[in-house]
Amino acid sequence: MIPVTSVYVVVPDCIHDPARPSGGNAYDRRVCEGLTAIGWSVHECAVPGAWPRPDAAARAILKGVLAAIPRDAVVLLDGLIASTVPELLVAEKGRLRIVVLVHTQLGDGVPGVDVECARSREGEALSAADAIVATSIWTRTRLLDRYPLQPWRVHVAEPGVDVVDLAPGTATGGQLLSVAAVTPDKGHDVLLAALATIADLAWRCVCVGPLDREPDFVHRLERQAGESGIKDRVQFTGPLAGADLDGAYAAADVLVLASRAETYGMVVTEALARGLPVVATAVGGVPEALGRLEDGSRPGLLVPPDDPTAFAAALRSWLEAADSRRRLRGAAQERRTTLVGWSTTSHLLSRILDEVTA
Repeated sequence: MIPVTSVYVVVPDCIHDPARPSGGNAYDRRVCEGLTAIGWSVHECAVPGAWPRPDAAARAILKGVLAAIPRDAVVLLDGLIASTVPELLVAEKGRLRIVVLVHTQLGDGVPGVDVECARSREGEALSAADAIVATSIWTRTRLLDRYPLQPWRVHVAEPGVDVVDLAPGTATGGQLLSVAAVTPDKGHDVLLAALATIADLAWRCVCVGPLDREPDFVHRLERQAGESGIKDRVQFTGPLAGADLDGAYAAADVLVLASRAETYGMVVTEALARGLPVVATAVGGVPEALGRLEDGSRPGLLVPPDDPTAFAAALRSWLEAADSRRRLRGAAQERRTTLVGWSTTSHLLSRILDEVTA
């Protein structure tokens, strides 16, 4: 028998690659660190492959990784891996104690993945798990609505965040920041369309995030920015990390996020941790991440997805109304004090793993 404080964490091999940033990768890294800090023996098993679109070689490697894990071990699998290989989870059910961590629901905005096939395989994989961890209440509700899962097996451990120095902001509020991979599901085309309609106002927008995942989409955005006359006011930096990413947040006035799908939206809390308000689409777990103050107000503005007109109206309101900017900045700074830390996330996950060992 292995010690009950041991856990094998199966993750994509890109989670430490600064050129491949994502909320899921950050979550995986931080919970591995957090579980180690509270006494778990964490065995990280990084599996190569183009997850969630693995080829036969990647599947074979994963099969070997799982087979090498001792009987009765607790195994925490990243959902990008687990949800694509239900046959492997079914084969190991009973020998291993399987926990699946759902960052992203396949078929909900994952490019190149057939929706119906992805959902069918995801449902089969989750049914084989001893426990499932969602990163938001919204995601947990979605999973229970979509699949025949016992509610007591589906838990929530929302992402933590590090509270850092406040961003100073500018008087006019015109420094806009987007932090997201440049892919269709993140809605950069909606953002650019909205920005084009407020070209009469003073603003600049910095878009931070990988540019290599959907090259055709990036080229379309470049044409869109040029044709709408805002190319010189929008900067696509590619991925940033560490001090460079901190600097981008510090220089910003507001985070803008035009996503079509989000299970949580970690960049929302990362912005709030710096006292930055948020203008975002009300999709998935974004309203949950944004949160509310005690009086019910929000530290940002939410609009419907795929609606450039509504997004533009929210941005115009932000830029034109100094009183509103002051109120939203104050709300963001207040929300900053109630954000969940990574230690809380790790302790929640630890309790879930303890239940599985029992």
